Amino acid sequence: MDRSKRAVRVAGSLAEAYPGAECELDFRSPWELLVATMLSAQSTDVRVNQVTPELFARWPQPKDLASAPQTEVEDMIRSTGMFRTKAASLRATARAVAEDHGGTVPADIDGLVAFRGVGRKTAKVVLGEGFGVAAGVTVDTHVRRLARRLGLTEAEDPEKIAGELESLLPRDEWIDFSKRLILHGRRVCKARSARCDECALEELCPKVGVQR
Repeated sequence: MDRSKRAVRVAGSLAEAYPGAECELDFRSPWELLVATMLSAQSTDVRVNQVTPELFARWPQPKDLASAPQTEVEDMIRSTGMFRTKAASLRATARAVAEDHGGTVPADIDGLVAFRGVGRKTAKVVLGEGFGVAAGVTVDTHVRRLARRLGLTEAEDPEKIAGELESLLPRDEWIDFSKRLILHGRRVCKARSARCDECALEELCPKVGVQR
């Protein structure tokens, strides 16, 4: 089976397995989503969701977080890891949103990646989940691993993987495909213990790198 056919069938099987797939970060606005996604780097959604309620209660708007003391932000987000770098990036991004965008998160990828600490992966998440804009396939560690395992790419670089997946799938599949593949990687096709006997993709998967 060639990659394009496999990708379409994988997307269809994932849609059946995870019809209501949602982003697992808690947020109420594009701004909160941007902050939560920045915090999720090298952390987990569960951990981020434990931190953000207090963070947003104390500094609800970009202008509030922009003026927050660095050390206080660090203490608030310490458990998410890389807290000094993340605190500095959050404050700088909050200042840019407040001063350059009137407190509103821009709905375009160029505007988002201009912020400190915001890469294309984060921008795609914010655009897809916050604005419903399919800017591309989001490639996190799960998507990177499963795309290779499923034989959809041989690339290592996340942006190259994203480009290949985007060429294999129609644009209206990009947002949901990312979410579903991430959920599948968390729940079934795990890095160290792939549960192939429970996998909805078992018949489609060449099991690249899976120990048998």
